[in-house]
Amino acid sequence: MNDSILVDVKNLSRFYGALQAVKDVSFTIRRGEVLGFLGPNGAGKTTTMQIISGNLAPSAGSVAIAGHDLLEDPRAAKSQIGYLPEQPPLYRDLTVDEYLDYCAALNRLPRTQRNSARDMAKERCGLSDVGRRLIGNLSKGFQQRVGIAQAIIHLPPVVILDEPTVGLDPIQIREIRALIRELGKDHGVILSTHILPEVQATCDHVQIINKGELVLNESIQGLEQHMKSASLTVAFRHPPPLDKLEILTGVKSIQTEKEGRLHIFHEIDRNPTDDILRLAVEKNWGLYEIRPGRLSLEQVFLELTRDSATDTADSITAATPIPPL
Repeated sequence: MNDSILVDVKNLSRFYGALQAVKDVSFTIRRGEVLGFLGPNGAGKTTTMQIISGNLAPSAGSVAIAGHDLLEDPRAAKSQIGYLPEQPPLYRDLTVDEYLDYCAALNRLPRTQRNSARDMAKERCGLSDVGRRLIGNLSKGFQQRVGIAQAIIHLPPVVILDEPTVGLDPIQIREIRALIRELGKDHGVILSTHILPEVQATCDHVQIINKGELVLNESIQGLEQHMKSASLTVAFRHPPPLDKLEILTGVKSIQTEKEGRLHIFHEIDRNPTDDILRLAVEKNWGLYEIRPGRLSLEQVFLELTRDSATDTADSITAATPIPPL
């Protein structure tokens, strides 16, 4: 495997009885890359995250972490992962230093290296001044920092962060985003979040899972191009029935906007502009505006996950706590 590839997921599937929660998912993560992993509730995101972190066995497919197969050599593979679940696994009655020492021991760091590892994790996470404070007395933002510190104390090449900014105020969110970008320089980071602007502000790559399948796997630059080129905004003085537009080649769906405008989503390589212009003249629709649409990530997300059904199996696995390695 290429040394720069830290996570290599191939043809991953997971069944719960007859229900397939993850369907033939494949992707890679390289050193220095922050991957934003998005999906609606029940889409298979949590199931995929638990498989990658070694807490759930796949029904088919393989996962390699820094060159170690997760099924064939689980101890070596898991030692290369740092994990922050949505609810940080903190002990509120311990001080920050006591807790990080405990996490260093859990990760089998030699006793002679634990103090330096703790101090480095504290420095990277902005915790140098709170080492002797009880975790329970820290703000939510600082508790999140402690959660990230326990995930990186053993310097794993792969860091998995599940909703790291939930419940934080805007200042704390900005600080955690800056920390994630910093981690992304030396690690491969998987960021699972429902906060879409966070992906654009933090990540190099984005993928969206829906009904167990990857429906988008794109760089942020490619996504920006997708957001610019995959839609049209049109307006007519005599608007036609929507079904007259929906049957045009390349049209995927249409949304009605304010002031009578229509937002037409289309396939990137099949732009229906020429057909719309021709029909508008033939049918006297009174076309007075047509321009490339500018989508937000939220619109792309909603379009790709339209009519998503709730995956009860994923809800079940989401309730399973993940220990701090």
